[in-house]
Amino acid sequence: MISTAKRLEGIGEYYFSQKLRAIDELNRQGKQIINLGIGSPDMPPHPDVIKTLQEESAKPNVHAYQNYKGSPVLREAIAAWYKTWYNITLNADTEILPLIGSKEGIMHLCMTYINEGDDVYVPNPGYPTYRSAATLAGGNIVEYTLEEKNNWLPDLEALKKQIAGSQKRQSARLLFVNYPHMPTGQLPTASFFESLVAFAKANNVLIVHDNPYSFILNDNPASILSVPGAKEVAVELNSLSKSQNMAGWRVGMLCGAKERMDEVLRFKSNMDSGMFLPVQLAAAKALTLGQDWYSSINAMYRNRREKVFALLQLLNCSFSLQQAGMFVWAKIPAAYKDGYALSDEALYNAGIFITPGGIFGSAGNNYIRVSLCCTEQKIQESIERVKASLKGKK
Repeated sequence: MISTAKRLEGIGEYYFSQKLRAIDELNRQGKQIINLGIGSPDMPPHPDVIKTLQEESAKPNVHAYQNYKGSPVLREAIAAWYKTWYNITLNADTEILPLIGSKEGIMHLCMTYINEGDDVYVPNPGYPTYRSAATLAGGNIVEYTLEEKNNWLPDLEALKKQIAGSQKRQSARLLFVNYPHMPTGQLPTASFFESLVAFAKANNVLIVHDNPYSFILNDNPASILSVPGAKEVAVELNSLSKSQNMAGWRVGMLCGAKERMDEVLRFKSNMDSGMFLPVQLAAAKALTLGQDWYSSINAMYRNRREKVFALLQLLNCSFSLQQAGMFVWAKIPAAYKDGYALSDEALYNAGIFITPGGIFGSAGNNYIRVSLCCTEQKIQESIERVKASLKGKK
């Protein structure tokens, strides 16, 4: 009898993969579900980016295997992007590693640094892939809880005690952090990044900062690598998926010290044969876009967010107006057992899919997350559907 590897024990199918099948079935029944769940930009990349892909892919000499470290053109564009927007100087030859999406980079980092049983610190609530990738690599998952009363920032004193209490004090450790935070939208501060770097140095952990949302509804993009000495204890994942509307293109990057890039490349170079060159050149073009580009997409998201606020008020949810990223995180009313209950009610009574906060960890059980990756018209239709369902309950 064929059985799966032990490493898959406790690893289920990704929640959205399952839920999309259920939504597809409802749509086949004629329900026309409005999906306010997934953070996949519904707007296209800049026309110049698409034009670059078209022109470059028509050339006869661009279809071969590529350099495992990525095209120098893309690496130099990433370095210039970091300098322009984060005011950070990176060596394009040694401190940047292009990725086939930053989600790939999470797995690469786990496989590069985690031995069987090593402690890996993941936020609760947080992106589920941190947990699953670390588990697949054999890591021992240690959650650190984020709370609304602490502005969704980690309690570093409590985390220090968790690390001190570990029986594997000499084991390699990764600490996943993600600001602007998904799912809560919490922004970082310079002092927080400074404290985090000092904490990593004092506690012998490698910080993995996942930074794909820093341009969305945020006027001051920030990177942990701006802290002096951060490269000694931190690496940063970044992505074009959100900021450039290129989610399906699968273009990301890992940035940090040369030693870290070389170490990750030892694993990555055995997993793929490089990214299609025209995609890399188009990505380089995308990274040259100016303030007008970011202002235009944020104007769209800002208008959508106002509609989502109105939707959440109808649902009697409470939320902060100061959130970044392409979601709105909201606390559910006490009448519901958890976010799953509200999500199911919205799906089956109003034909709207809203993400239950519990998929991001137990600390998200009393919350929901609404995506801004849907037109204003669809969000307005969601409002009308909720109004109609509320009338039907009376």
